[in-house]
Amino acid sequence: MIRAMMENQNASVAQEGGKMGSDGYTAPSLRVQLNVQDKQVVIDNGMVQVTIAKPEGFVTGIKYNGIGNLLEVLNEEWDRGYWDLVWSEAGSAGTTGTDDRMNATKFNVIVENEEQVEISFTRMWDSSMAGQMVPLNIDKRFVMLRNCSGFYSYGIYEHSGDWPAFNLPQTRIVFKLRKDKFNYMAVGDNRRRHMPLPDDRSPRRGQPLATPEAVLLVDPVEPEFKGEVDDKYQYSCENKDLQVHGWICFDPPVGFWQITPSNEFRSGGLLKQNLTSHVGPITLAMFLSAHYGGDDLVLKLAPGEPWKKIFGPVFFYLNCTSENPLKLWDDAKEQMLSEVQGWPYAFPASAEYQILDQRGYVNGRLMIRDKYISDTLIPAAGAYVGLAPPGEIGSWQTEVKGYQFWTKADSDGYFSINNVRTGDYNIYAWVPCYVGDYRNDEVITITLGCQVDVGDLVFEPPRNGPTLWEIGVPDRSAAEFYVPDPNPKYINRLYLNHPDKFRQYGLWERYTELYPDSDLIYTVGASDYTKDWFFAQVPRSTTARTKERHGKSSSNSTMLVRPRLTSCVWHWPRPMWHNWKFESIAHKQILLCFRAA
Repeated sequence: MIRAMMENQNASVAQEGGKMGSDGYTAPSLRVQLNVQDKQVVIDNGMVQVTIAKPEGFVTGIKYNGIGNLLEVLNEEWDRGYWDLVWSEAGSAGTTGTDDRMNATKFNVIVENEEQVEISFTRMWDSSMAGQMVPLNIDKRFVMLRNCSGFYSYGIYEHSGDWPAFNLPQTRIVFKLRKDKFNYMAVGDNRRRHMPLPDDRSPRRGQPLATPEAVLLVDPVEPEFKGEVDDKYQYSCENKDLQVHGWICFDPPVGFWQITPSNEFRSGGLLKQNLTSHVGPITLAMFLSAHYGGDDLVLKLAPGEPWKKIFGPVFFYLNCTSENPLKLWDDAKEQMLSEVQGWPYAFPASAEYQILDQRGYVNGRLMIRDKYISDTLIPAAGAYVGLAPPGEIGSWQTEVKGYQFWTKADSDGYFSINNVRTGDYNIYAWVPCYVGDYRNDEVITITLGCQVDVGDLVFEPPRNGPTLWEIGVPDRSAAEFYVPDPNPKYINRLYLNHPDKFRQYGLWERYTELYPDSDLIYTVGASDYTKDWFFAQVPRSTTARTKERHGKSSSNSTMLVRPRLTSCVWHWPRPMWHNWKFESIAHKQILLCFRAA
């Protein structure tokens, strides 16, 4: 059976539990212990032992189930488990900057009792380091609970208004596990597999491809991986689905999992793609990143702008079994559901973290007014409805400074957004199968314990007439379009005959192979977008023509075309635009042309 504590949302719950033995007996629980030494701090609850460098705050060791250290012992101690960020001075262009491992300068014990230990590693802004250090106060917290098979971490970042302006493209937590132990990775039920070794990516064994992250495995240590492409971006995931991922060791059977119980502190909203786990073995907890969005997703603090945000807590869960090691993944998913149900946690000691009683609730109903479909209002069934800081329509997709809270409406359009932090918000929404974004103009102020009923809200999708034809479905996905098979020289076997085969490397090159002499022509009424409309706009000057079945091209026809760009990827050395969607509304639609830069 799986051995791990399944109810650890707070200390009072943990006190009632214990480590489950193979015979189903709950062993007596041990208190949480803290051992503060000159150069390190050790927290131990009898199940898990975590060692953290003092005062820097990087994790040097995790001991569990007979393995002396789950982290890569071949790495330097500062390169095993750590928080980091990337920053640049104000006015800098792009998404790169200075890497900072955020080494703390001061250690404090926040909570120490039999049920819980919470410790803090802080670094305060030093004006004498202007231009050399990110102008932030940083507080990294680690929490261990009684009978909890793992540990939590969260961070508090603060920028004073009189400090220098700067850019923050990325911040995250990184854990690098032992490559001799952890070789099986899981990101989803259909996205899990044995993984190559990091050595396979070395110049001696791998061939770098067009993007620096992609490597063709030419002479891997394990021959089964020969001819595959390894690329960490092939394992990215939308925030809404990114709740648990990690690694399995088969001898002994142990799992290491990163669980994110809430999306509220992540940047970019539910549809933002983020990195997960990848060859290393490495597991990431991404909070802020410009991946897949570029400069629009870089946090930029202006002169005189104060800012404070709490990232997390996130949970690092450990489990073990005497049965099939792959069952550890199923157990990790169950634990994730338990963590989500327990959010917001009751145990964080920081005053910046708002517990259940300090949060508010918003409910209402979203309806659609579209006279070309119905004379009456239509319930926005399955709509994604959220609260994000006040901004323009659709601004939640590039929101990086504040918090967001999302839910999914039921079949009648009713929604309830729970556990909202205090502050000012707009309501935003988008509805699958309808073009456009919704924003309610009224600013909603959430106060302690408030319950706000906004009543019926009405979304009017942008239209100038009836739909004459449509290529694809405006659902912010390109799943319905034609995705070609990869070049057999550049495959990831996980994605062969897989619904996510668009993640294969080099598919943008397949377009010119399919259309070497001229670009595709899509004939409305005859063509099938599942077979005839290429899923991506390729990195070359390209014109895709769309014509009516019995019409002729004419530059004088009156038309209105509504293209929907559902995602874009900056693909070095040229941009690759993905997943155009069209709702075409016109008196007479004849020809549609578009180009990718």
